[in-house]
Amino acid sequence: MTENSFLQLTYEPALEALGDDYYDTVAAADFPQHILRFRNDDLLPKLGLQPDSVSDFDFVEAFGQFQQRSPLLALRYHGYQFGDYNTGLGDGRGFLYGQVRGTDGKLYDFGTKGSGTTPYSRNGDGRLTLKGGVREVLASEALHALGVNTSRCLSLVETGEQLWRGDEPSPTRASVMVRFSQSHIRFGTFERLHYLGRSDLMQPLLDHVIEVYYAHLLAVQDPQERYGQFYGELVQRVAQLAAQWMSVGFCHAVLNTDNMSITGESFDYGPYAFMDQFDPRFTAAYFDYGRRYSYGNQPRICEWNLAMLQKPLKLIMSGDALETGLTTYRQHYYTAYKRRMLAKLGFEELLPELGDELLRLTLELLESTPIGYHDFFTDLTGQFSEAWSEGPGHILQATAQTSDDDAATLLQAWRLHYHSCLSTLSAPEVGQVGQCLRQHNPVTVLLRPKIEAIWEPIVVENNWQPFHTLLTQLQHPFSP
Repeated sequence: MTENSFLQLTYEPALEALGDDYYDTVAAADFPQHILRFRNDDLLPKLGLQPDSVSDFDFVEAFGQFQQRSPLLALRYHGYQFGDYNTGLGDGRGFLYGQVRGTDGKLYDFGTKGSGTTPYSRNGDGRLTLKGGVREVLASEALHALGVNTSRCLSLVETGEQLWRGDEPSPTRASVMVRFSQSHIRFGTFERLHYLGRSDLMQPLLDHVIEVYYAHLLAVQDPQERYGQFYGELVQRVAQLAAQWMSVGFCHAVLNTDNMSITGESFDYGPYAFMDQFDPRFTAAYFDYGRRYSYGNQPRICEWNLAMLQKPLKLIMSGDALETGLTTYRQHYYTAYKRRMLAKLGFEELLPELGDELLRLTLELLESTPIGYHDFFTDLTGQFSEAWSEGPGHILQATAQTSDDDAATLLQAWRLHYHSCLSTLSAPEVGQVGQCLRQHNPVTVLLRPKIEAIWEPIVVENNWQPFHTLLTQLQHPFSP
């Protein structure tokens, strides 16, 4: 019998070697059934595997039955949840299955979701609904294709169990998912050590993070300077991540500090949503009554989470270095957001003052008119013509003026400035605007109705074809 490709990988005990002060050893649940619903062949070459050499049963045996892998580690962490500190956290329905070195030389984690109870399950059953698994597959693949730094799903296995949930029609089907990510370590991993007063555990953890995920900083000889540079780079990564979410119209919905990765990677997609119309107050989670994690609050919340991370880091490093690092957050965010938004508007480069004003006018227009966020950029892409450089009257002619005089005034001001921006370009550069628009504005966006449309055939007739069709579209979002 052919040996299982995943079980033959070389697993590295990098996190395990830190010692059991950081985790608990757990066992996987024994599921009554194993049906592979998704396998991410796109990730296999990064593991040195070819898709045609990996069978569906390899996925099931490794990531549904969890054969021949030990130990399985449930990480310990705390976190600020909706602003309140919570000590009752930790991996409650998942564990670190293993860590593998990719062909790019980086260490990657296989983390589970829905794999059974752990010491941190509290009153939960440690399970994941099938719909929850489907939603995370769709979100992670969509975001990855849109250029967001995100974890991805390696596999999704339906387990044959029936679950009861308050936010889904119950009973509902169950699944177990394996997440492929840069790291399992969160802001909350450090926050727990601060709460316990364990500075002796903090330094080995931070040294591990730098050695594995910020290895270029090992060239910095002075430990305090190295720690300061680590935090400054983390600030930059998180600022850029927030800019990525905002530019694609994505609302994560649960930006607690236990959902913030120490590598600045996006992960854990629960009640997320891509917004339809531009609305800074748009909130994806029905239970976020105060709109703490609304779309428009995401940059500020990420900055706040970084500020909270300073509390544990101050146990072992300079507070001045931390404050200095955080002061760069807003400039990093704006620079990244402006670059991505101007690309969505068709410009790889503009004079700073022109770009600033175009971004301001675009956001003002989007917030004041009923046109959808993604529809605006779709219209811009579809209607663009090199003739736009001849005069503002040619620009977005098919866009409805509406009966709102203020909106019409804003649109006209936007047209005038867009024309001014085009006027700074040479004829070949104007021609490249259309290409830039097509490269940065997706044809397919994962709005909520699309998720419900593919979920209904799964529920009613176990028809997975609409899911796979949508998934392919999301993985190639700029293809017509």
